[in-house]
Amino acid sequence: MAVSVKEVAARAGVSVGTVSNVINRPDMVKAETVEKVHAAIDELGYVPNAAAQALREGQSRSIGFIALDASNPFFTDVALGAERQAAREGLSVLLANSDESVERERSHIELFERGRVRGLLVSPLVEDLARLRDVRRRGIPVVLVDRGTEDTSFASVSVDDVAGGELAARHLLDGGRRRLAFVGGPTSLRQVTDRYRGAAAAVASVDDASIEFVETMALSLRGGMRVGAELRPRVAAGEIDAIFAANDLLAIGLQQGLLGGDEPVAIPGDVALVGYDDISFAAAAVVPITSVRQPRELIGETAVTLLEELREPGAEPRQVVFEPELVARASSASR
Repeated sequence: MAVSVKEVAARAGVSVGTVSNVINRPDMVKAETVEKVHAAIDELGYVPNAAAQALREGQSRSIGFIALDASNPFFTDVALGAERQAAREGLSVLLANSDESVERERSHIELFERGRVRGLLVSPLVEDLARLRDVRRRGIPVVLVDRGTEDTSFASVSVDDVAGGELAARHLLDGGRRRLAFVGGPTSLRQVTDRYRGAAAAVASVDDASIEFVETMALSLRGGMRVGAELRPRVAAGEIDAIFAANDLLAIGLQQGLLGGDEPVAIPGDVALVGYDDISFAAAAVVPITSVRQPRELIGETAVTLLEELREPGAEPRQVVFEPELVARASSASR
């Protein structure tokens, strides 16, 4: 049976209010009293009820983080960074996975709001931020993660994906590639469309170059394998000589699809391949994959910092944008 705060108070010889102060505001209590209460807590094995504490104080010491795809190591690293910074602030991070589903995203937002979290870190699936505005109006600060926005009333931390897309395409063009394919989706994801926009701008500056958009339903390994198998005959026919994938999971799947089957094509001989995020698996692929690097853990740390800033009276939301970096590997070597 759970030990109550009343039992702790009786064992320590203090009031219930004093026990509450020791747990929540120890600076208000004499050192010897704090020591007595902690001794009683240790003897009885008392564990504070976090839910009840949140109800009394109006919020918890936890931050909700809704990731776009928790199976993607990119978001795992972002969460690690967020957790590290939260720990420095005496907070914890609760991770939820929208799995690129608007319905699941909405459900997680509602769940975290009912739990009175301290704030929300969200990688939103769509451009419409009305639901997050509602949450914010009800007193829960929100930071957009891995997503910029023109709405400067939101704090956000992101990477310049247009610049990242341009970096990737420029690298392929400089390597002599001229028939590019961009693979990514869904198009409701701003990260996908921004990366394509940057790549298309780079291609437009070269007279004899072209790029086509090959849409996928998700940024997944399985989706990449399927598209890789579909594009393999076109690569063999010389219709495509370079592929830029919207993230590394897609790029790894594309590589498997291109190298599989009865008539595999050569990477980078027949087709160059570039991914995005620079997760560790990209470097460990059969043919190490060139990728556009994002500072994944730093994104998570910065998101928590921005969230805590929003709690200060009169604080203005900040939009932090990091610059991407191209990491060249064997998959995009010049022919």
